[in-house]
Amino acid sequence: VPHKMQFAGMTLTIRDDARREIQKDVDAFTKYPRYFGVKVERAKTYFPLIEKIFAEERLPDDFKYLVLQESALISDAVSVSDAVGFWQFKDFTALQMGLRVDKEVDERMNLVAASRAAAKYLKQNNYMFNNWLYALQSYQMGAGGVQRAVGDQHNGAKHMEITSETYWYVKKYLAHKVAFENALAGEAQLKVVPFETSAGKSLMEIADEVSVDVERLVEFNKWAKKRMVPSDKSYTVLIPVGN
Repeated sequence: VPHKMQFAGMTLTIRDDARREIQKDVDAFTKYPRYFGVKVERAKTYFPLIEKIFAEERLPDDFKYLVLQESALISDAVSVSDAVGFWQFKDFTALQMGLRVDKEVDERMNLVAASRAAAKYLKQNNYMFNNWLYALQSYQMGAGGVQRAVGDQHNGAKHMEITSETYWYVKKYLAHKVAFENALAGEAQLKVVPFETSAGKSLMEIADEVSVDVERLVEFNKWAKKRMVPSDKSYTVLIPVGN
């Protein structure tokens, strides 16, 4: 863990007490090479799509590491508080962000839709603080919670200090960034290709169309709970390529 880090166009000075805490997490993440390697491969598979979405949404690229903290890039991850999917949205927040959540479709498990929703949510929070670090913190405690905790003393700040007093979630994020940032070189063994459709097809029909095993296609598109892509709007189906 360095003394200084760049994050979303900000310079963070990391005090020794916080460095020790963050380093503990980095060591824990990388302790078991096989488990760490699985997460690295998942990131290499999914990050190109997330990076593209964040660039289109004008959200700083650094936020991609947050998805590893939230769900380890497991599409159907469910938290103890019933947050679901890649970006761990609760149902009411998901609906507010324009995601469809019902018996047929849960877009919280759709990488493209959920990443756009996460970008929207983070930008909305940043609008209040003009400080991406507080936008990050508000992903866990809500903008109101951050407002109560820190007030507006750092609104617009471009330099921040990370100390032992800094909110745990922010330090946990920095540990993910440090651990994964330099581990993602090289090609992904498995890639996903976005396939957009609003034709109301079944995953079986799409699997035939693109010559992919239907069970593999289902594995990467758990958001289509009935194995059907509805025709109410455009949905992105992920096509796995490679192993």
